[in-house]
Amino acid sequence: MAQNPPNNRPDGDDEENNPQDPMSAMFSQLFGNGFDPNDLPPQLREAMGSQDPAAMQQMMQQAQAMMSAMMQNNSSDGPVNWKLASDTALQAYAGEDPKPSESRQGAIVDASYLADLWLNNATVFESNGEATEVWTRKRWYDKTLSVWKKVTEPVAESVTRAITSAMKDQIPEEMKGMLGNSDAMFHNLGSSMFGMQLGTALGGLAKDVLGGTDIGLPLAGTTPGLVSTNVANFGEGLEIPEQEVLLYVILRENAHTRLFNRVPWLSSKLIGAVESYSRGIHIDMSRVEEAVRGIDPSNPENLQELLGEGLFTPQRTGEQEKALENLELTLALIEGWVDHVVSLAAANLPFAAHLRETMRRRRASGGPAESAFASLVGLELRPRKLREAAALWEHLHEERGTEGRDAIWDHPDLMPTAEDLSDPAGFTKRRESAASEYDEFDAALGKLLDGGFDDVAPEGDKPDEENEDPKN
Repeated sequence: MAQNPPNNRPDGDDEENNPQDPMSAMFSQLFGNGFDPNDLPPQLREAMGSQDPAAMQQMMQQAQAMMSAMMQNNSSDGPVNWKLASDTALQAYAGEDPKPSESRQGAIVDASYLADLWLNNATVFESNGEATEVWTRKRWYDKTLSVWKKVTEPVAESVTRAITSAMKDQIPEEMKGMLGNSDAMFHNLGSSMFGMQLGTALGGLAKDVLGGTDIGLPLAGTTPGLVSTNVANFGEGLEIPEQEVLLYVILRENAHTRLFNRVPWLSSKLIGAVESYSRGIHIDMSRVEEAVRGIDPSNPENLQELLGEGLFTPQRTGEQEKALENLELTLALIEGWVDHVVSLAAANLPFAAHLRETMRRRRASGGPAESAFASLVGLELRPRKLREAAALWEHLHEERGTEGRDAIWDHPDLMPTAEDLSDPAGFTKRRESAASEYDEFDAALGKLLDGGFDDVAPEGDKPDEENEDPKN
């Protein structure tokens, strides 16, 4: 069997026949095939030439792959190279994404219908009649991609801008003339770096999430769906019958989608809050510039590592801290309602209490993939006050019944506050007091508009005869 030459070139070329060394290949990818590395400043040429050959070869290969993706796949001027992100995500889960068997799909559909029957007794929000879909990890990624774009692109805009600015500042003066307009090149570099890192994070989430609403956002629209492989992995080690685990997970997914379906303002409020938070970010450029100065040119993964370490994590302003508190409150109310309603619907499951506690801890702590995503976009989607919110909904259910409890979702102005989470028993009294104050104000305003206060003379403006001295 014929073997490739020692240089591993299939065509048999060696260094003498092909004078393009790894550094030349890398810079050709960066600056075009017409670029001659001999035109580099001597000190830079010497620094690059002193690198270990194996490291240079690896750098060339990685740079070639990345820059090729930049040139071919970043057809838009957006802040994220989404083609590269999708390819990177696919690499994370492609080898572990089996198609669910027909029997598995049938079991999920059957459990979905049973879950809907049980939920009918736990909430007034009706099902839209659609059975829970059975997804592969790739299907979950495809179904949720449009929402991820809304959530992450405002962050990516700032990150890409920061990378572009920082990298431009590090270009030696001798090279700036050769590079011409480097803005586009570094913009592509930033969008590709962010795309690769985001793809890694989303690929990790694809291997961890249980369904379309698992992290609190309606990522896949209004149709419930489960990632079959992930649900099976979640059930391992719980020592609970697989069918019971499956049913409990479906109850949660279907409860989420009922809520988002029947409360039309909730999805837009939630996604809008995330978008607003993301748009208001700013990045500490001094930290970025300092880190970029220390990047090892022989390690093109340095910048990706900095992304993962949170170098570009947005610095929060006071307004954003307040926005984050409101977002966490909304997430807690959603998760608390689902937790409470599912506990009612699953009352007949032998391991319902155990599964409830497992889910609570899972949502409160998150996992490695969720942490990676949070470090990248500077936003944790965790309901920190889930238990307090569940206690509030339980109190309202006892006090008002199912219909009265769910009526709280009728309008955003009726929603519980952080104070209500701390004192559920005082919720109704506070609402009655606020309503009374509003009624008094409304009555006074109506009287004023009707001229009802015209007959009341201001104090000090009494008729002169009342102010005369009776002795005179």
